[in-house]
Amino acid sequence: MSRKPNLALVGATGAVGTVMIDIINNRENIWGEIRLIASPRSAGKKIKVHGEDLTVVALSPEAFDGIDIAMFDVPDEVSEVWAPIAAERGAVAVDNSGAFRMNDQVPLVVPEVNPEQAKNRPLGIISNPNCTTLTMMAAMGALHNKWTLKELVVSSYQAVSGAGAAGLDELAAELAVVGGKLSLGTETDDVKAALAAAGNDLSNSPWAHPIALNVIPFAGSLKAGGHSSEEMKVRDESRKILGIKDLKVAASCVRVPVQVAHSLTVHATFAESLTPEEVRDVLEQQPTIRVLDDPANNVYPTPSHVAGQDPTFVGRIRQSLDFDKSIELFVVGDNLRKGAALNTYEIAELVAKEF
Repeated sequence: MSRKPNLALVGATGAVGTVMIDIINNRENIWGEIRLIASPRSAGKKIKVHGEDLTVVALSPEAFDGIDIAMFDVPDEVSEVWAPIAAERGAVAVDNSGAFRMNDQVPLVVPEVNPEQAKNRPLGIISNPNCTTLTMMAAMGALHNKWTLKELVVSSYQAVSGAGAAGLDELAAELAVVGGKLSLGTETDDVKAALAAAGNDLSNSPWAHPIALNVIPFAGSLKAGGHSSEEMKVRDESRKILGIKDLKVAASCVRVPVQVAHSLTVHATFAESLTPEEVRDVLEQQPTIRVLDDPANNVYPTPSHVAGQDPTFVGRIRQSLDFDKSIELFVVGDNLRKGAALNTYEIAELVAKEF
């Protein structure tokens, strides 16, 4: 790096943006200017970054003047409009939304897996994967490099924070009503009745069913064939990140009453035979993976342990009983950190090395 590039964070006051600022404050300051950008209603707010009070500026074309790298932590529809504007003003846009992930002219980057793709950006935009896909990518990339991945069967157990602040608020509101008041075996209708009695008819919930004391076997929007958008993202994004166009993927995405950290059970099939011992050895060598795998002593990753941490955690590593080229494992990652903010920031760090 011959000079320090200027960095902008769009969506600085949002849920992921707040996590991003925490990450920036706890990593080496490699930046020249850091500019915080948000909606006009947040303009003027002051946020401390590397010991300095920075004033949030309103999103506008001029807000990107002089910026080299702009990170976007905003909804798809905002990124769709403003990431190209940032690129037109000379910035490399690193986008955390789903707006450009499957665009053939936009690389989908996980620095541990395909860092070379960060330079392949004809539109000036780099995309960050969906948090569910991203939870398993560091592990799958390392194992693919060793044994050639052929098939993935994945079930996700996704935290409510994946639905944003509304998801967290809904779980908290429901727990305040039903927590400790209903007996084991409580039916969904009983939970709905208790919520309705407290004035919560689920009309403002991200979900059609209660999430407290429940799991919802659907995440995202409905797509062809009965699949959900989250399930399609796991399939399509895994193929693009790993560079395996014909990778066979089956995914089921489930929302669970956990605040933070997505968990995945993964059944991975490879071109060559492999053992759990070999898998542990490969994963333990990866700097962003922590292996917690001693079930005899109740050691395995859980969301409550992983929340707030940067690494991906892997456990329950075992040989599939009936498939000699398949391994089963349990992967957990903080969906707000590595699943969103941290990977976006690590992409920005990759681009910063070009200056």
